[in-house]
Amino acid sequence: MRGWLREAAGGLPRQFWFLWTGTLINRLGAFVVLFLSIYLTGDRHFTQSQAGIVLGLYGVGGAIGTMTGGVLADRWGRRPTMLTAQFGAAALMLTLGFAETYAQIAVVTLLLGMFAEGVRPAFSAMMVDVVPEHDRVRAYSLNYWAINLGFALAAVAAGLAAQVDYLLLFVVDAGTTLITAIITAIFLAETRPSRAHSTGPALATGGIGTALKDRVFLVYLLLSLASVLVILQHASTLPIAMLADGFSAATYGLVIAVNGVLIVLGQLFVPRLIAGRDSARVLALATLIIGAGFGLVAVAEAPWMYAVTVVIWTLGEMLQSPSNANTVAALSPPALRGRYQGLNSLTWSIGTALAPILGGLVLQKGGDVVLWVGCFVLCAAAAVGQFFAGPARARRAEQQRRAEARAAELAAATH
Repeated sequence: MRGWLREAAGGLPRQFWFLWTGTLINRLGAFVVLFLSIYLTGDRHFTQSQAGIVLGLYGVGGAIGTMTGGVLADRWGRRPTMLTAQFGAAALMLTLGFAETYAQIAVVTLLLGMFAEGVRPAFSAMMVDVVPEHDRVRAYSLNYWAINLGFALAAVAAGLAAQVDYLLLFVVDAGTTLITAIITAIFLAETRPSRAHSTGPALATGGIGTALKDRVFLVYLLLSLASVLVILQHASTLPIAMLADGFSAATYGLVIAVNGVLIVLGQLFVPRLIAGRDSARVLALATLIIGAGFGLVAVAEAPWMYAVTVVIWTLGEMLQSPSNANTVAALSPPALRGRYQGLNSLTWSIGTALAPILGGLVLQKGGDVVLWVGCFVLCAAAAVGQFFAGPARARRAEQQRRAEARAAELAAATH
């Protein structure tokens, strides 16, 4: 066990562990977004449509925040961007807890989405900066594990806190965000590469337009979006399908909890499983497994059958997450890492907005079978795309590595 732990977590930079600790603490107190719809309808007595608009505003704010945060991470720096977003999010969470009118809640939620999601590109860019390429899959797996462990514990703690007082949700969430900001302020150093290290054909120094013109990266984002649209059905159409089959919300909760439990128990074994394997093939296989898991929902009739489908697509998700993060890192020029990470986060913001809309329309017009078979077909097509787009990504990543090496040698020679 010691040997396995050393292989899974040993040798990573000190700054990574501060980032990891901040992630875990922040996720342990991630109460507000998790229970926002229940708070709005149950405590504030807003209608479901009003609550939906507020949640949608959070998504809009998140999309703005990820793009803005990505640009600021490259221009201003990782650390100041993270501090601004974290302190701002903590203040806004408290403000939201005390907001009274619907208009106040809507405006504050929009701003909260901007600040809470604005930290992601800077955080991801800093992780790429500090973790050597050969250790990144391990680092991403550890961070993904911390996210899911925190999420699982937060769901339980938030439920208990809500029984005492909903305001406690906002206070605890603001407190853990504040602690994370303090960790950033005290223990994290700025890691943004200097312009001197950002020369060469593969290390563009342009703006967001440069990233948007990167066809290899855009193709990858589109393929990733396809799987995101399918994965996010677990929070929109899957509960609807289970309720339509006569199962309770509590049963759905138990079934979906399998996802978090499996990730917490198994994610740290993933790096050894995929070490040395072609990332395009791993992503293709992961996407296909995700599609198979959701496709099998079409024949699920009992809670244990739904749980089996969750096990299957969770296995695909566990393979996909670190491989996805590693691929984005490999394709991101150092001077544009924040922007590339922002665009990657944007795919999740877009998926969050589109997945329930598209899934609901297909479910309403075509029924269960069409929806879940369609999920499998979409993932199968994306898997084929991942496989055939792999060589172009590999060439780009190799070009990037060589250019970075030349830039490092040039920088060393000038000092």
